[in-house]
Amino acid sequence: MKLLVVVKTSSYETYVEQLKDPRTTALLARNDPAVARVLRSHTDHGATVREVMAAIDALGATAKIVTNEELRTQRGADLVVTVGGDGTLLTASHEVGGATPILGVNSAPDHSVGFFCAARKGRVKAALASALAGTMPKTVVSRMQVELNGVIISRRVLNDALFCHEVPAATSRYILSVIPGGTEGEPAYEEEQKSSGLWIGPAAGSTAAQRSAGGRILPLASRRVQYVVREAYTPLGKPLSLSRGTVGEGGSIVLRSKMRQARLFLDGPHVVHEVGLGDLLTLRRSDETLAVLGLSRANEPRERKSTRLSRARGKGS
Repeated sequence: MKLLVVVKTSSYETYVEQLKDPRTTALLARNDPAVARVLRSHTDHGATVREVMAAIDALGATAKIVTNEELRTQRGADLVVTVGGDGTLLTASHEVGGATPILGVNSAPDHSVGFFCAARKGRVKAALASALAGTMPKTVVSRMQVELNGVIISRRVLNDALFCHEVPAATSRYILSVIPGGTEGEPAYEEEQKSSGLWIGPAAGSTAAQRSAGGRILPLASRRVQYVVREAYTPLGKPLSLSRGTVGEGGSIVLRSKMRQARLFLDGPHVVHEVGLGDLLTLRRSDETLAVLGLSRANEPRERKSTRLSRARGKGS
């Protein structure tokens, strides 16, 4: 069995050990609350990495620790294990195809949510044994495809995309078109908007930023893609017609930028694309799914009862 392990680099490793950042080091020396969790999280993370490798050895398996860049070149892996948090799994997932299951290990559960992580520090061996034996439940989740001016820039967005002005304090201006899909002949809806931007993503990301912005929690097995407008600008008090909603298979969300300096962030802050005036973004469900081991709604926050989709946008999951 080919087992690959992706280990995150902790903030302590980055800023103290590698960059030797004097500011971080000074704050740590005087126990400043701004960095109170940095060393504890690093210590927990290191202990979990050792626990993972010891468990793999005890189970009679062999594994190779790889970076995300190295993961990109690997072929035929039977299992990918990420050790870190949700961000570590999200980043690695961009290099993992639908045929390879992924298991997340939350290395610092006191400091990390770990929604995508089925294993956690102190409880690694049993989870790995189940994953290696093929008995751990597997959830196949949808991912999102993103096109910029007709060119596919990603087929593997698992959590969400954020489209906004490059300056957080500036107004995002765009034309939003929603093509619902799922029902033949159902019309498209279009609206010119001003806001702080939009969150757009598949079901797996609906408990994160989409929910915080007022979106709906979708079932993990949902094949729909949701959009949620952030802080809509409505000077006359008239709400937007397209403030949030979902599209089904065959549907898409199209954004025409009215900004010269817009940005598109995919699954966090590290994958960024520049979007200019008149550029066209198209987001829809991807054909590439992801098999996540041990993913359960048991740890998922409950949907607020007050959250509802507007008339034209959401019709089931």
